[in-house]
Amino acid sequence: MRVTRRQLGQGLIGAAAFGLAMPSIGARAQATTIRWGELLANSHPQVQMAERIAKEVKEKTSGRIDIQIFPNGQLGSGKDMIESVSSGALQMTTDGAGALAAFLPQLSVIESPYLWRDAAHMGKINKAPLLGKLNDDLTAKRNMRMMAVTYYGKRHLTTGSKNVQSPADMAGFKLRVPPVDVFLAMADAWGAKATPIAFPELYLALSSGAVDGQENPLPTIQSGKFFEVQKYLVLTEHIITPRMIVVNDAFWKGLPAADRSLLEAAFSAGVDWQDKELLAQEASAVATLKAQGMTVIDPKLDDWRKPVLAVVPKKFEERWGKGTFDSLAAL
Repeated sequence: MRVTRRQLGQGLIGAAAFGLAMPSIGARAQATTIRWGELLANSHPQVQMAERIAKEVKEKTSGRIDIQIFPNGQLGSGKDMIESVSSGALQMTTDGAGALAAFLPQLSVIESPYLWRDAAHMGKINKAPLLGKLNDDLTAKRNMRMMAVTYYGKRHLTTGSKNVQSPADMAGFKLRVPPVDVFLAMADAWGAKATPIAFPELYLALSSGAVDGQENPLPTIQSGKFFEVQKYLVLTEHIITPRMIVVNDAFWKGLPAADRSLLEAAFSAGVDWQDKELLAQEASAVATLKAQGMTVIDPKLDDWRKPVLAVVPKKFEERWGKGTFDSLAAL
């Protein structure tokens, strides 16, 4: 069969057009690996959320997007992982607003003590203009983007051997707190000796007596097995912590729009599951921790709240902006 030059040219043009319309098999199958660092143990709902997100994304992309989860502080401290996300060495992590405040100081207001009443109240931050502004600033200044806000729970105090009823019992008490200045100021307001220790080192610090106690939400106390080395659980409800899923912004912008949409949907479903699961665990955790040998103390909350609110909002007002604490509390 003879093929004229004109026919050959038309055939090549048609092939080129088909090639533009249909991406090559290699391009279609190109894999994306996302490394997600976590401080918490595999048994915590936060890590289980990340695993659910990874599973959903892997299934919906036939394995093309592979999210690898590294729990238990395998990739370093919270600060290490946030720095790695900022630099692009790590794609994702999850941490509290107070920890992220080391990179954008104004963020610490969202995790300030005695600000939120409950999970529903804290959830209102998602629609508050302040969060959008803070996210824009974090993206512009630190190359990180907050993809979602999760509920981490009400934080309570635990002690090794001391029956603590009020801040009057905290004099000289070595209280482990995260390395966050707002937490340090809260411990100081109680009269405790604030002792910052990275979370992966906390169990050992409690078991060795390097610190007398710590503070965390009930599911974290349970998943961290702190009941093995702490006798008393004091239900102070001092902070309701929001934790943020954070992604490197340059990496995020480099993903195809369809992949970003798929990931956003997976984040939303994962956060919804995690928040419900964590609330369910909180509801049963006191009874569980009692059964595991802890003595539970129901203190007078005003005794714990008043000295903190007398000091902390005023101390950080210049950083947060005048009236910011009060406006969030009134949401």
